[in-house]
Amino acid sequence: MSSTEIQTKIKPPWLKVKLASDKNFFYVFNLLKKKNLNTICQSAKCPNISECWSQKTATFLILGDRCTRDCAFCAVKKGLPSPPSLNEASRVAEAVSAMGLRYAVVTSVTRDDLPDGGASIFAATIKAIKKKDSGIKVEVLIPDFKGSEDALKTVILALPDVLNHNLEVPESIYPLINRSKENYCCSLKVLEKAKEMGAVTKSGLMIGLGETKKEILQTFADLRGVSCDLLTIGQYLQPTKNNAHVKKYYYPLEFEQLEKIALDFGFKEVESGPLVRSSYRAHKMYNSLFKKQYNW
Repeated sequence: MSSTEIQTKIKPPWLKVKLASDKNFFYVFNLLKKKNLNTICQSAKCPNISECWSQKTATFLILGDRCTRDCAFCAVKKGLPSPPSLNEASRVAEAVSAMGLRYAVVTSVTRDDLPDGGASIFAATIKAIKKKDSGIKVEVLIPDFKGSEDALKTVILALPDVLNHNLEVPESIYPLINRSKENYCCSLKVLEKAKEMGAVTKSGLMIGLGETKKEILQTFADLRGVSCDLLTIGQYLQPTKNNAHVKKYYYPLEFEQLEKIALDFGFKEVESGPLVRSSYRAHKMYNSLFKKQYNW
């Protein structure tokens, strides 16, 4: 059976995940509840939540849990957000310390209602984490800030170790996920400007929404055209019945092939697999990049 013949109404066996049972999972759950913190793991219904929380790691979601945009692939709540919490940065830093993280990943909902898109809160969070322990590496997964270079500069000046911004899908798929093609160009510009400002840049793709292989390869080329360093590739999974439908489930072997192709395009590190998400095993990707840079 070819990959295009897989029934999209039934998840293939390689997408099955274990239910949470490890004590660390419940430790993280209770800690986040105590600190009144959100995670993209919960808000986006990530399939890796059991694995990651059981290893005492999570991706923090700042600036609330409601997004001002309405992308068709995403399970995050939509609507009018609450004002940013003034002490959220310190609460994230306390959680990072309590979990013993050496590599923290912080993302946010899109906040088009804020003058700087929430860039100052990202900066405050990076600084709060590093104030606790300067040795902790911080990766931020940012929105496009509506293309504002000033907002991007605010984040970069806080010295994140990795600046991640997801392109999400090939350009042709943007209308299918309720995004304009102008957003695609805007996202590429964000990555380009971040690289010019000295950041290690990263992006992520979901596949399975009807894209062709040619379109995937063009997206690789577009990302390398702005010197993007790191790339993640994962299978799109429909989080709720109200989200965009899966058009194709890719075989694990196809993800392996895409990883090799992406590396040939010049990405320094690539994570590609059915359950890979933009922050999945992010510390391992960073450590591998670091070792290559310094020939360790």
